Amino acid sequence: MTIEQMPSPNFNDRNGVKPSMIILHYTGMETARQALDRLTDPHSEVSAHYAIDEEGTIYRHVDEDKRAWHAGHSFWNGETDINAHSIGIELVNPGHEWGYRPFTGQQMKALTDLCKDIMARHNIEPESVLAHSDVAPMRKQDPGEYFPWHELANHGIGVWPHPSDEDAVKSASMNIERALHDFGYDPRVKLRDKITAFQRHYVPEAFVTGQEGEGDSLTRIRLYALLAGHFLEPSYPS
Repeated sequence: MTIEQMPSPNFNDRNGVKPSMIILHYTGMETARQALDRLTDPHSEVSAHYAIDEEGTIYRHVDEDKRAWHAGHSFWNGETDINAHSIGIELVNPGHEWGYRPFTGQQMKALTDLCKDIMARHNIEPESVLAHSDVAPMRKQDPGEYFPWHELANHGIGVWPHPSDEDAVKSASMNIERALHDFGYDPRVKLRDKITAFQRHYVPEAFVTGQEGEGDSLTRIRLYALLAGHFLEPSYPS
């Protein structure tokens, strides 16, 4: 795995906090050049530890022992300083504003290799690989519903629900808002925004059927399965 150095001045100390999460983003800009320039511009006051372009080139902007500025106002499982607790990875993609498109195979291969390396070195659990939209559902959509979370989970990066028949039955009476809070989402965020964020990660079908933001049966079943720890077994765990 080759990594190009492209340092950003936008970071500060973690103050003794060890990274326990990986947060995945898309750049949401028209070109890779614009995105890389912004991540390294001292006036932008944003950064990430890494960026990966559509050809699969990995750029290191901030050392992992430093706190990059990628998550902004965010929350997960009671933690509000996500930047201090995470490593941020940006994937070059125009995003919803500039022509959202599927991520490339080269990007996903590079991301898989990078995530495995980070997770091994920092003992990061698969369920702690999250979307920017998970930690900031009221204002972020990235990396979005085209991002292949299921594919990553097959490599042991992130998790994907594997519901049982019992999960399907029990999920029907579940309090979905309470379940989303138990899973990690911010209780202060509107329910529809939390459901939409969850669907971007775990129920991308909702954006095809027009059920985004709705607590439909598939959303309930997958959420219940995740809370029960019923995860897809990785096909390529090593």
